[in-house]
Amino acid sequence: MNKKNKIIKSAKKAFAKELTSIKTLSSTFNDNFIKAVEIIHNLKGRVIITGIGKSAHIGNKISATLTSTGTPSYFIHATEASHGDLGSVQKNDCVIAISNSGETSELNNIIQFTKRFNITLISISSNSKSTLHKNANIGILYKKPIEACPLNLAPTTSTTMAMIIGDCIAAALLELKGFKSKHFKKIHPGGNIGKDLKYIGEIMHLKKALPIAEKDEKMSEALIEMTKKSFGCLGVVDSKNKIIGIITDGDLRRKMNSKFFEKKASEIMTKNPTIANKEMIVGEAISLMNKKKITSLFVCENKKPIGIVHIHDLLRITS
Repeated sequence: MNKKNKIIKSAKKAFAKELTSIKTLSSTFNDNFIKAVEIIHNLKGRVIITGIGKSAHIGNKISATLTSTGTPSYFIHATEASHGDLGSVQKNDCVIAISNSGETSELNNIIQFTKRFNITLISISSNSKSTLHKNANIGILYKKPIEACPLNLAPTTSTTMAMIIGDCIAAALLELKGFKSKHFKKIHPGGNIGKDLKYIGEIMHLKKALPIAEKDEKMSEALIEMTKKSFGCLGVVDSKNKIIGIITDGDLRRKMNSKFFEKKASEIMTKNPTIANKEMIVGEAISLMNKKKITSLFVCENKKPIGIVHIHDLLRITS
């Protein structure tokens, strides 16, 4: 077997081991999982995640995911906890301790601390007979996995499973809290996520830039307005300035004839156009425009046009 084939075979073997164990996680989402999520949802304090070794890295990630989705959380390394960091744990907090074996000795001081001060302890472990699981208020158990490591020693599959459980807790809490894109935006102002979460109201073209025609306006005049504004479309409004239709390049091609220029805009328009509000985020707008196969989107308040965005405006923001 050549070197390339050996590498691929090894990778596929590790992948298969992890995937096999991941599939067993469905049984983990039981009453204990529900109780853990409900405790966190009703919590007045913060969620403290702890662990050691590879579990510590996973704990850090879970804590970051919780915080970024509306559940205040921070990570304490189990060793540092025994040297003063336990002082940051308050009575209204809860602790989630991660340990595959459940017998990590560095967790003993945290376990005793939670008991002494009546702080809720949630464990994530694969060992129902472990010290950690037995002393936890709520124990989330997963089936003991075969590690993807060829020696079945290095934490690989087990850490993947713990991370997935953490992600599922965060997802369940996100939905319970009614956490929306606008909330996500407030705490993700930077990076690529921040770009996708900009409101279209922040980037839309305003007032004089809007390609608008009144419903009774003749197409000979409306077409000049449409060409001048260069959006490839024209919004049609009624006497109350509410948008009732849109004329696109496609409408022009389909309905062009000898009487076209004498027709009213309302005779050419497509009724009930897709519109948006100014608090729609860029990512949602791109998805909507792709779904509807449109290149421009009118932004309205009470159906009155206040702005317009072109797909190129949005793509420039996210690129």
